[in-house]
Amino acid sequence: MNLAPPPVAPSTPPDQQVVNCIAYRRDGQRIGEITLDEISDVLVQPDTFVWVGLYEPDETLLEKMQEEFGLHDLAIEDAHNAHQRTKIETYGDSLFMVVQTAQLTGGELTFGETHIFLGPRYLVTVRHGASMSYAPARRTCEHTPELLALGPSYGLYSVLDFIVDNLLPIVRDFREELQQLEQDIFAETFKRTTVRRLYDMQRDLMTLRLAVAPLQDIISQLVRLHPNLIPDKLRAYFRDVYDHVFRVNESISAMREMLTAAINVNLSLVTFGQNEVMKKLAGWAAMLAAPTLLTSWYGMNFTHMPELSRPWAYPAIIVVMGCIVGGIYLGLKRAKWL
Repeated sequence: MNLAPPPVAPSTPPDQQVVNCIAYRRDGQRIGEITLDEISDVLVQPDTFVWVGLYEPDETLLEKMQEEFGLHDLAIEDAHNAHQRTKIETYGDSLFMVVQTAQLTGGELTFGETHIFLGPRYLVTVRHGASMSYAPARRTCEHTPELLALGPSYGLYSVLDFIVDNLLPIVRDFREELQQLEQDIFAETFKRTTVRRLYDMQRDLMTLRLAVAPLQDIISQLVRLHPNLIPDKLRAYFRDVYDHVFRVNESISAMREMLTAAINVNLSLVTFGQNEVMKKLAGWAAMLAAPTLLTSWYGMNFTHMPELSRPWAYPAIIVVMGCIVGGIYLGLKRAKWL
């Protein structure tokens, strides 16, 4: 049973769905931009490969990619339907990867996806949702043609490295915001917005961790497997990306623990403050209980009350009540209830 959500018509205009379509020679030199119809003509030539970047393509455009590169039907179906889990699949001599991306804009964390097709002579990236353009990664590759000469797999390394590097500032921003929230956590007054923001941060980091953790398995496979697509010279570069992913994952785990501790501390301080208020209320109630008890006795309508007929009885009762209240006050003061 296919539980994938139904295809959603992209909101991206057709003329913006193709971000780039560039041909390269095997020595890493750029041939130039080409049209989609010219892809097959370029691939007929020996020692060439093509790098195509798409953004939220429609079904017609994906079918065109399938026709030009011979992509698998299941991979094309996954690329058209967003909300895929992070994974890597092998289809013959090609790879299909799904990588989660994230962006922090205006204090709000948004997520997207990048679907990657890698073959011996092509690299196709399909972006959905929140994702920065991979033009900087492509320019970096073009500035190092000696490495781009290793093939499309070096472009794959640049894209993955670009995705992972963009995750580090997100974790750093969360850490800086938590440091600012610490002042509100230890403030005398309780702020509901502080607890809400701590919860939102913990939720975002949990979602971010679910996106980053599976990426370690993908990079690990690229380091160890697929010798027909990943040259040995590039495995050291993918190991570097793996180290970056590991560091991001560890930072996210540490941040989640800090947020959990911050929420617990905040709630403990709130509970402690409420207990202090209750102790003071109970202390004042105890001091009021003694005179209330004495006055309730003398407020009863009896003829024979102790010392009722004495002229000094009323002042004596007031003095007794004052001594009792003072004693209770001193006892509570020593116990730090007041």
